[in-house]
Amino acid sequence: MKKYTKPLTIWIVGASSGIGLELLKRWLEEGHNIVASSRNAQSSTELLELQSTYFDRLILLDLDVSTSQDCSQIAQQAWDGFGHLDRWFYNAGAYDVLKQENWELAKFETMMQTNYMGAVRLMIPLSAYFTAQGYGEWVWNSSLSSYFGLPYGGAYSAPKAALVNLAESIQPELKAKGINLRIINHGFVKTRLTSKNTFTMPQLMQPHDAAQQIADALENEKGFEIRFPKLLTFILALVRFIPYSWSLRLTQKAL
Repeated sequence: MKKYTKPLTIWIVGASSGIGLELLKRWLEEGHNIVASSRNAQSSTELLELQSTYFDRLILLDLDVSTSQDCSQIAQQAWDGFGHLDRWFYNAGAYDVLKQENWELAKFETMMQTNYMGAVRLMIPLSAYFTAQGYGEWVWNSSLSSYFGLPYGGAYSAPKAALVNLAESIQPELKAKGINLRIINHGFVKTRLTSKNTFTMPQLMQPHDAAQQIADALENEKGFEIRFPKLLTFILALVRFIPYSWSLRLTQKAL
């Protein structure tokens, strides 16, 4: 049951596919005002179709978070679009499976720039806007892979873990200024990114179902971390807390 007392103004960074697109559709249907960004938001067929329907409540802004050139300018445009923001949802992500024999510096850099530094580039200008406003919510979409480094996935999970660590660090400061920072750690979701995996993904979810869990949790829960699905969360949390002599022996078996 929807509990919002008024429409929110939300900036979704990484809105052209997967979880971001599903949340965009849901929040538009609920009556919220949305600024949607991706590298090609203004030329995305699906986003343009949505804009034609919700022309007064959907703004599209192209943004490549992997470069610092436009982040401050686009952050200001996102803020000015509806005159303020209630929520900033960072959903941008890059992923590749990298075995040692296929290590490429450029892929490590892309995942670090997108999965971690993009959020940093945007939070710096946004912090001034939200602080002056005196309220707001930041939501950073991370991954259960941030719990423990798994074989072939370190180039992806390392910046995700850095994102969570950063959120833990700055949350108290932001809270004191009226800004509520929350993180999402979820499992496997069927997207163009996870289609690169050749292994069986336990508890694989559809983007619509993952988006529904996120939206419901944002509305009905108050905790710092939103995490799902339960079984995979339990397993990876267990791997994180048992001695390395056990956990690394387990992950070696996954090679």
